[in-house]
Amino acid sequence: MMNASEYEASLRKLKLNVYMFGKKVENVVDEPIIRPSMNAVALTYELAHDPQYEDLMTVKSHLSGKKINRFTHIHQSTDDLIRKTKMCRLLGSLTGCCFQRCVGMDAMNALSIVTFDIDKKMGTEYNQRFLKYLEFIQENDLTCDGAMTDPKGDRSLPPHKQPDPDMFLHVVKETKDGIIVRGAKAHQTGAVNSHEIIIMPTIAMREDDADWAVSFALPADAPGITYIMGRQSCDTRKYEDGNIDRGNVLYGGHEALVIFDNVFVPWDRIFMYKEYEFAGKLVENFASYHRQSYACKAGVGDVLIGATQTIAEYNGAEKASHVKDKIIEMNHLNETLFCGSIACACEGGKQPSGTYLVNTLLANICKQNVTRFPYEIARLAQDIAGGLMVTLPSEEDFRSPDVGHWLEKYFKGNEKVSTENRMRILRLIENITLGTAAVGYLTESMHGAGSPQAQRIMISRQVNLAQKQKEAKKLCGITDEKVSL
Repeated sequence: MMNASEYEASLRKLKLNVYMFGKKVENVVDEPIIRPSMNAVALTYELAHDPQYEDLMTVKSHLSGKKINRFTHIHQSTDDLIRKTKMCRLLGSLTGCCFQRCVGMDAMNALSIVTFDIDKKMGTEYNQRFLKYLEFIQENDLTCDGAMTDPKGDRSLPPHKQPDPDMFLHVVKETKDGIIVRGAKAHQTGAVNSHEIIIMPTIAMREDDADWAVSFALPADAPGITYIMGRQSCDTRKYEDGNIDRGNVLYGGHEALVIFDNVFVPWDRIFMYKEYEFAGKLVENFASYHRQSYACKAGVGDVLIGATQTIAEYNGAEKASHVKDKIIEMNHLNETLFCGSIACACEGGKQPSGTYLVNTLLANICKQNVTRFPYEIARLAQDIAGGLMVTLPSEEDFRSPDVGHWLEKYFKGNEKVSTENRMRILRLIENITLGTAAVGYLTESMHGAGSPQAQRIMISRQVNLAQKQKEAKKLCGITDEKVSL
């Protein structure tokens, strides 16, 4: 297993084609806006070597028998699924942001199931290809970016009817050595911190969409791949001197649009090729795993609740009954998020491939709660923090010999607390609820792993309403609905 410094060194060897603010980024690892997100991934490597976290962060490979990072593991039991949930919450609480490796882990587990199912029906050899690839990932302890979301173009049209076929990534040519693909994947969290990128279709497909039903893996710096970094609120604060205004002085996240401009994929890296009838199953399995992964939001919620309690004390308001009650509510909502992730893990089951899959109904219930509760937790945090959270002058003003002394005087709260510490905790709350971390805590809670309506569709499909009706009718004596009064 790699450690944090080895992970950083491995990224420096990549020759990524990255653009931000209209210019090519020559040094991705040390770029101030990107670096905090790399630090968050590096923590997943660092903790794997810490005996305190060994049971959560590491596991024995079912392929090699070697000790590996859990982020490269294929779940072999419900206990594995439970430990994954606990690992996600732990890392969320230690970083206060997205740590980016979940999506690759979830993609690999979904592929381990679906490649087996395709082979069983079609007589293909995708599963063996995938297992060979998995060995490579585990042996080298690589970070994978799972790429599912296409730009989609006109949402009312399927891939083959789009005016521009590149709105969904697709095969444009087949050769004896592999295929050529073109298109893009949007909203890719942690993309430029990854060694590999794993492509999956984004929706269920029909025969006319066969060219778009493709799954494969490539090195992140494969020829023809370009990354265009997304903006985040308050992102350029990382260019400023000092660190108070950043809020989270250690960690962060990033997203990118990933362009595939006639990219070559060798056959041994292809895990689905026009088997359109399995595209929906791959999407569903990946989404279920990734909806479980949102236990990370409970971890970030832990940080936000801690920051809210702290600012209440710094403001001298911690004894107010309404403040106490609001913090109780924040904890109630946060633990409910965790309950959903634990429940879908405990109720998971073994698939024909041997991989354990979460209970997909409960995974969707978990994510549906995630689309709502973090927003209320954030609202309560802002309520308790007060308006100063968004009206604070800059750190440079606090350091100014001309006006700094006025800020020290008038922004003093609890006499026992420094004005600077009050400012720091307010900036952290701002960061999580409005700034760069709000992408991972709020907007990602809404749209990551599928928008709210996607979960509601899955819930409607999987809840057994007929059985519920049968039980209700039995208890009230309904035996023949044709009988009239």
